[in-house]
Amino acid sequence: MSLVIDAPINTVWAALADWESQGEWMLQTTVEVTSDIREGVGTSIAAFTGIGKLGIMDHMTVTSWNPPTICDVVHTGAIIKGTGRFELTALSENSTRFDWSEEILAPRAIFLLIAPGLYAGVRISLSALRRQLQQRK
Repeated sequence: MSLVIDAPINTVWAALADWESQGEWMLQTTVEVTSDIREGVGTSIAAFTGIGKLGIMDHMTVTSWNPPTICDVVHTGAIIKGTGRFELTALSENSTRFDWSEEILAPRAIFLLIAPGLYAGVRISLSALRRQLQQRK
């Protein structure tokens, strides 16, 4: 998924790299860093998406870190496995394209259950991120 944010690339990167604050824009998600490393390759993150105790835990480790353009993760949880990427491209001094891609490997039954909501949730979350960053101007 891709969107353009009217904010400088470094501002967008800072918002993405502040793992715990992702819960401010990521729909029904709480994120915490679970490693001593807080940024860069080797950072471990746990993200719970759901309501109350009903939801899914996603464990990730950063595998590539190239500020302010690329962050790759590997999903290492018991249920969700795969890879993800945040990629930023400066379109101008005050405009950034954000591309978010995921390759989720989950049991078919789980994937069929979460896939419809996953797409909608990511779209809603990206719109919330854009609003949050554009309001900081």
